[in-house]
Amino acid sequence: MMSELDKQIERGIAVLKTGGVVAYPTDTLFGLGADGFNSKAVRRVFAAKKRPLSEAVPLLLADVADMERVAVDVPDVVWRLAQVFWPGALTLVVWRGPAVPDVVTAGGPRVAVRVPRHPVPLGLARGLGAPLVGTSANRHGAPNPRTPEEIIAQLGKAVGLVITSGPHPGGIESTVLDVTVDPPRIMRQGAVARVDIEEVCGLAP
Repeated sequence: MMSELDKQIERGIAVLKTGGVVAYPTDTLFGLGADGFNSKAVRRVFAAKKRPLSEAVPLLLADVADMERVAVDVPDVVWRLAQVFWPGALTLVVWRGPAVPDVVTAGGPRVAVRVPRHPVPLGLARGLGAPLVGTSANRHGAPNPRTPEEIIAQLGKAVGLVITSGPHPGGIESTVLDVTVDPPRIMRQGAVARVDIEEVCGLAP
């Protein structure tokens, strides 16, 4: 018998496959997602958040191997970091692959990606068969919502489905690391500590 969580994930996949927008819990914050390979669907995320198109959004992957679908010229350090921190709260900025739409990266050459440690976004991305937009489920400039009710209050009918089942988010943003530069550079300090990253990268503290 299918659990309530599985039922909600299945409903979410159905919404995503029709180009809709889904809000969902992750291991860090509540996320707002769409099919990351569908430009029109991604634009709906921007419209729901009232987010400027000049600001790129990250992608959530179902598996480390999906990196090859969204990135090119991936350096060895990425695979070392992924082995240690994925699934988990480390976002890696890599060179964007040709399958990633301009709207995801604001036309730039880099894309931010992560494999989350949470069954909902993993199930959505796996069932969709594509990376999932992983931006926070808030109106642009507003506080990050802590409950599904706060998501609805901020975004309303712009969201096709709010998934309420699954573990509650931790509330701490992921650490963002740019690996297109050498040495890698932390762009946002979050849940993963700098010292742990430096150890894997072989950098002096």
